[in-house]
Amino acid sequence: MDIREPRRYRRWGSFPTTADMGVRASASDVAGLYEALGLGLFALITDLRTVRAREERVVTASAEDPEGLAVAFLSQLLLLQQTEGFLVRDLHVRPVGSPPTSLLATAFGERFDPARHPARIEVKAVTMHRLSVDLIERRARVIVDI
Repeated sequence: MDIREPRRYRRWGSFPTTADMGVRASASDVAGLYEALGLGLFALITDLRTVRAREERVVTASAEDPEGLAVAFLSQLLLLQQTEGFLVRDLHVRPVGSPPTSLLATAFGERFDPARHPARIEVKAVTMHRLSVDLIERRARVIVDI
């Protein structure tokens, strides 16, 4: 008998806006939704297929609502990229609370290597503009400054 966890799906993509870029995400659960947002952020920065999960970093974020939590979490991930050059290949997120008011995440990846990682878009900040996080439908949209 084969006993396995049900396979979670995490999807992300991007969409252009007038002067910035957006990340859209969907997932089968709340943890996967925040994971997909984070991976979508890094897919704007580089080709994720070129990033190896060699190192790990712990990331935490807290906020009063799911929207603020998305901005806080993505901002912490972006800070890793901006200060250490760390690129995320995969994320494991543990939401705390219902609805979640904090996240504990392990980010797997490596430092930027210009010989292997194509530079795509420089993301400067995560914004609240047109932000949408629906925990029931497990869909989200975030706009980032580029």
